[in-house]
Amino acid sequence: MKDYSDLTGFSDKKLRTLRNNLNNRLESFQNGSEKKLPPSHMLHGLEAGDCKKLLDDVYTEMKRRAKG
Repeated sequence: MKDYSDLTGFSDKKLRTLRNNLNNRLESFQNGSEKKLPPSHMLHGLEAGDCKKLLDDVYTEMKRRAKG
């Protein structure tokens, strides 16, 4: 699993990609259609609760950057 403890080092594009992947993953958990992710996937090893918390952190970082 990748270390997401410091999102300040992520580019804006990487944060948007992570946000989109997290939203898609959470939707698949809600639909009951989640698949086992390969080890190379950026969200490998994260459960629904982990994804939700990380998504909140991503939104917080995006808002911090928008304030400039």
